[in-house]
Amino acid sequence: MRRQLSILALMLCVAVIQGCATYTTPAGGVNIPALGDGDIAELMTVEPAAQFPARIAVARVQSSGYSSRTNDSQGGGRYSVVTTRDIESEADFSKLAGMEMVASVAPVGRLLLPEQLDSIKDLRLSAASLKADMLLIYSIDTAFHIEGETLGPLTVVTLGLLPSKQAFVASTTSGLLVDVRSGYVYGVAEATERDEKHTNVWDSSAEMDRARVLSEAASFQQFMNEVGNLWQATLRQYAVSEPVLAPPAAPPAPQIPAPAVPAMLEPTPSQETYTF
Repeated sequence: MRRQLSILALMLCVAVIQGCATYTTPAGGVNIPALGDGDIAELMTVEPAAQFPARIAVARVQSSGYSSRTNDSQGGGRYSVVTTRDIESEADFSKLAGMEMVASVAPVGRLLLPEQLDSIKDLRLSAASLKADMLLIYSIDTAFHIEGETLGPLTVVTLGLLPSKQAFVASTTSGLLVDVRSGYVYGVAEATERDEKHTNVWDSSAEMDRARVLSEAASFQQFMNEVGNLWQATLRQYAVSEPVLAPPAAPPAPQIPAPAVPAMLEPTPSQETYTF
């Protein structure tokens, strides 16, 4: 009898474990400044060379081999490029294209990417193919937090065994605005958003991934607001137009004196004296 109960309990445990869904957290973002070229001395000699109104190329970079339930990446090396939009909205890019002194905005497509991606220069070459003046590079780093514990990239989570504890997803979008011609960095922008949930809501991998997408989308939207602030600062410092010089004043026309009118003497009546 005891043996039969033990076998039944074992079978029940196996069934429970097999019925538990799992979720693998996506790979992490990229430390974009670490992808820079040259040493400090060389970087200090770089000067801005963009023209205004500027054409801007946009690229999202993630760690090498990045993939999620809604997206994957292209290229190998120190990082990869995500070419499909899953958390970015068309309104976000329309807002970017509508900013002052922006001529056009274009994504860096997969056909323009080299196979090996090791530095920002590789993306600058792709942006140059688009005749872009500037390159906006951004990366999204997402972490899941459960009861104070952070789940890092590529962590397998067994959803059925999660306790009902406080949990949330935090996403940080960070980026650089780079000069395509010279590699000059105009500035950085960053935004962090988090979507708080209880783990008892994450009863499926789809729900857990939906929390990720919402958190990343909110983070990217806030990041675009920061990009707008960065762009305004860039215009104030680098898009100063040459002062318009007023045309020289015409010399005054020479004054032609009117011809002098000769004075006329009025005749005076003569007086005559006659003596008789």
